[in-house]
Amino acid sequence: MARPEVARVASIMLDCNDLESMVEFWGAILDVKVKNRFPNYVWMTRISRGGPALAFQQVKEERASKNRLHLDLSTADPESLIAHVEELGGERLEDHEIAGFRWTVCADPEGNEFCVTEPH
Repeated sequence: MARPEVARVASIMLDCNDLESMVEFWGAILDVKVKNRFPNYVWMTRISRGGPALAFQQVKEERASKNRLHLDLSTADPESLIAHVEELGGERLEDHEIAGFRWTVCADPEGNEFCVTEPH
């Protein structure tokens, strides 16, 4: 059997209850814009050149438990980004450090967790 073509991540889809709130929050955090919009779905522009897009699907179910997949965001000024997250309705959850590597777990307004760190 021939090896199939290698798959690439085209988009990362987040389920959400308040579609417009999530589009606004993540658009501001990642400096991305709406690319495509359909009833209950929004795709944003790519997160980085050649990288995946962030997309949202509006669902009725509330978030039930900890994320099984999350984003790690890196920035030269993590504290500034975390302050921006809080200004937009997100929150700082926990700070961690292992062998000099530091990161902060944050949550968006619907409780979806993600991490903020310096580039490494």
